[in-house]
Amino acid sequence: MTASFKGGAWPVMLTPFRADNKDVDYEALTELTNWYIDNGCSGLFSDCQSSEMFFLSLEERAKIAKTVIEAARGRVSVIVSGHISDGFSAQKEELLKIAALHPDALIFITNRFARASESDEVWLENLKRMVKELPADLPLGLYECPYPYKRLVSDEALRWCADSGHFHFLKDTCCDLETLKRRAQIAKGSNLKIYNANTSTLLPSLKAGCAGFCGVMASFQMKLYAWLCAHTDDARAPGLADLLTITSLIERQWYPVNAKYYLHHFEGLKLSEVTRTRDEHGLTPTFRDEVRALRDLTAMTVKSLGIEL
Repeated sequence: MTASFKGGAWPVMLTPFRADNKDVDYEALTELTNWYIDNGCSGLFSDCQSSEMFFLSLEERAKIAKTVIEAARGRVSVIVSGHISDGFSAQKEELLKIAALHPDALIFITNRFARASESDEVWLENLKRMVKELPADLPLGLYECPYPYKRLVSDEALRWCADSGHFHFLKDTCCDLETLKRRAQIAKGSNLKIYNANTSTLLPSLKAGCAGFCGVMASFQMKLYAWLCAHTDDARAPGLADLLTITSLIERQWYPVNAKYYLHHFEGLKLSEVTRTRDEHGLTPTFRDEVRALRDLTAMTVKSLGIEL
């Protein structure tokens, strides 16, 4: 168990596709990896829901992870999921294929180990069974992915994960400050660190012991999330947190197309707006203007707060 993850901002990575949507654009993926790193990320989460993992073949998921790991060149940690199958044998196959790439952690999707109607006991039994099938020295993590249904980890299961020593990362999507505080206490003193996906609760959760941010808005405001995670006691932090909270509502406006639009038009990246989850033509002129407004409001607020990035 050699993983030692830094707190801070960890983007959930997008997957660039070529214009015909038949293939992943691996050159654009390398450029995107470098953009996240150049803009201050502490680590990268590849093959997640924002990567459109449920719409990728196993071969694509493995090649995406390999591309990101190689592009990162050890500058930051790279964690990888790609855990999408229903059956145990298929899950084992995909997880072992990713494990062979030696990511800094392999991330389990929490809704894969039990149906929505099944108990936490069933879930934990299936998780333990999978852990035994993987390399004993491979750091593991959990992601409370909201698709196809959201399964939050129980306190008892989280305590087992923390006590096991295997688990180093939880991408938390509970969006509840009291739960975040309780989870931070459960994980305290263990390898396990809590990364909050929710902007509204982010600053108080960091103060309560959570390690960082792992959410979609890092594809729009990477530098600001990195700054906030590193300056929780700064007098300007609450003002920045308020800006990030309100602007995070844009993730409901045709994401991930709008994030790709932002990165292409305002950050100069050579990636298309094509996705496999949404028709890019659904990004209306109004949605596009909201992205422009996000960029302008962010710049104005950062200047008024006197934050240097």
